[in-house]
Amino acid sequence: MDLRRDALQILKETSRTFYIPINLLPPGLQEAVASAYLCMRAIDEIEDHPELDNFTKTKLLRTISLTLQAGVDGFPVDAFFAGFSGYEDSLEEVTVRIREWSLLAPETIAPRIWDATAAMADRMAYWAERNWKIYTESDLDRYTFGVAGAVGLLLSDLWTWYDGTQTNRTQAIGFGRGLQAVNILRNHTEDLERGVDFFPEGWNAANMQEYARRNLVLAEAYTKDLPTGPALDFCQIPLTLANGTLDALANGKEKLSRSDVFALLEQLISVNIKAS
Repeated sequence: MDLRRDALQILKETSRTFYIPINLLPPGLQEAVASAYLCMRAIDEIEDHPELDNFTKTKLLRTISLTLQAGVDGFPVDAFFAGFSGYEDSLEEVTVRIREWSLLAPETIAPRIWDATAAMADRMAYWAERNWKIYTESDLDRYTFGVAGAVGLLLSDLWTWYDGTQTNRTQAIGFGRGLQAVNILRNHTEDLERGVDFFPEGWNAANMQEYARRNLVLAEAYTKDLPTGPALDFCQIPLTLANGTLDALANGKEKLSRSDVFALLEQLISVNIKAS
């Protein structure tokens, strides 16, 4: 089995936003970023699972975290089996195969991905226990850091590992937070239907728009400071789609259509060609 090809196929099935930029990354960095994305997608599918109760989500997430923390130079074939026992048929493929994704990255950076995924799983378990009750903006900051801002920090570490690129880490957190805030806005109705509300008390869509745009200002600065290369190429795409999604939501659309996505990407390519 070609694990890299398989990972890209699963990635394509789970995220149109990140499949494109990850698919364009050079060898080595591509496997590292794909590993990070799929490991985190694996635990995200548990957090968002429509059929599992919060106690079960907490147990699964903490078990995954402990398993990842025990990694030395990889994981035994059955490392995650006990934690998934009884739930194999309920969990998504991307979750059940987390061991494979953890082994996809080059060994010199893989432990950093295990560490980040383990920490995020613990944070998700904390929020599952609280039923994702967001009362204040500080609560929202904690949640968006735990599930996305920390991803921005991980990406910065991956850029440094690959070619020495240095980044502003505060802006890296804003990059992750901004993308997550857009997701919260886009999925708000769907989240309410499953009994979860990520909006702080008293907030409406306009408040969340302002929060998202404030963090995307940091994301813009983060991306602008990146040198020409794979990190810049990667970050420009989700940032462009995030800004486009905010504009679409502000204009009453539910999300970007496929044609909207292609138009934004063509515009981005055109701008980059003119700048080169």
